[in-house]
Amino acid sequence: MGDESKRTGLEAIKYQRGKLQVLDQLRLPHEFVYDDVETCEESFDCIKAMRVRGAPAIAIVAALALAVELDHKKDGATSTEDLVKYIDKRLDYLMGSRPTAVDLSNAIKLLKKISQNAAHISPSADQSTACADVRLAYIEGAEKILEDDLTTNLAIGRYGAEYLRSLQKPHSVPIDETDELRYFTTSPPGTQGLPDQAYRKLSVLTHCNTGSLATSGHGTALGIIRSLHKMNYLDHAFCTETRPYNQGSRLTAFELVYEEIPSTLITDSMAGALFARRKTEKNIAAVIVGADRVARNGDTANKIGTYSLAILAKEHGIKFIVAAPTTSIDIETETGADIKIEDRVGTELTQISGAVVGKDGTVDVGNTARVAIADQRIGVWNPAFDVTPAKYIDAIITEKGEVLRYKDMFNFMDIMPEKFKALGIKAEGSNESGWGSNDGNGNGNGLRMVSSKASTNEDMQFQMDPVH
Repeated sequence: MGDESKRTGLEAIKYQRGKLQVLDQLRLPHEFVYDDVETCEESFDCIKAMRVRGAPAIAIVAALALAVELDHKKDGATSTEDLVKYIDKRLDYLMGSRPTAVDLSNAIKLLKKISQNAAHISPSADQSTACADVRLAYIEGAEKILEDDLTTNLAIGRYGAEYLRSLQKPHSVPIDETDELRYFTTSPPGTQGLPDQAYRKLSVLTHCNTGSLATSGHGTALGIIRSLHKMNYLDHAFCTETRPYNQGSRLTAFELVYEEIPSTLITDSMAGALFARRKTEKNIAAVIVGADRVARNGDTANKIGTYSLAILAKEHGIKFIVAAPTTSIDIETETGADIKIEDRVGTELTQISGAVVGKDGTVDVGNTARVAIADQRIGVWNPAFDVTPAKYIDAIITEKGEVLRYKDMFNFMDIMPEKFKALGIKAEGSNESGWGSNDGNGNGNGLRMVSSKASTNEDMQFQMDPVH
């Protein structure tokens, strides 16, 4: 489905019309198994059990599961009225699988609208033909969500990589031959025709999993890391294990090794020590994370542990970057205080599953076990997400460019004008032009971007001049 030339080797979702397969991520990194998903119930279970996770992937799997049902005519509807009711009911059911992820709610709203519009405009008086028109409209709408996500991720990756590159200062001291691989050479940001200059390659830290396994391909935060590596800007990627479900150690580490990106795994509690001891040595420039939901003011809900990393990054003078498609920005939610946080079962903290390691150190992928890692009588609090206040976030990278913080908040009006207009919302803190000033150090509320149409081209030139 879509432009296969854009896809990476890793795919969490395999789809062709009428058939959906989802990679069981609970078996990674030791087993690579795809499950057939033929019903909304199977999709719900897949999402709830976290065999598939990541806000974009959750929305895609939910949308496509119903598309498969409709392609097989499991609705049994004989009128467009009954068919639309069926679609609405199934989508409402799927919403309960992961209420925090705004991508899912956005996809559901969109697909309901597509189905309702198709029912009203179907040219056929014959109800059987009209139902076929509605089914096709839904299926094509769901397929477009899959295709658009990949295009979006590629744009986020390039914008994020160029944004971080633009913050680097040129190296003025002659580079020793033995040290050349730690630098890249390019023209200064925002210049044309000037001599190339040398820049120190940068390192980053990421949390949870935001790559091909969490999206349709390439990824959001991990997509930026992929782009940094591809463009020769990256020195090293650090990833946290992301307790309690270990998405970082099981999934992100797997993706980084698979892509042959220089990388190191750390525990969640090592981030502060990493920044204090190795920031200068490795040129750790940013923490890059994804988002399950971004509120109108920029407060961001993401995997538990994100908030702590934001505070640590600020303390050590490291940029904190959120990579999020505009579908994850919920302007109807005013602040992070209004975001519902999912609490998960306590056994995620007290038990763990994995392949058995033999006495000789080999991993027996055919032999898995679940073991207790804590006293099973202990009380457990296990929120799946936390909310990082906007004041700790330096930039939010979208497929339309980067939005920079201004006065402890973000203004998304210029990248989402239709949504603001439709809801009658005026962005808080905006001046008459809609944006304030930018001091060139990432402390403005300006948006640096080219047209969204151009952003779908991987070979495009990116405008990196500060907005003044």
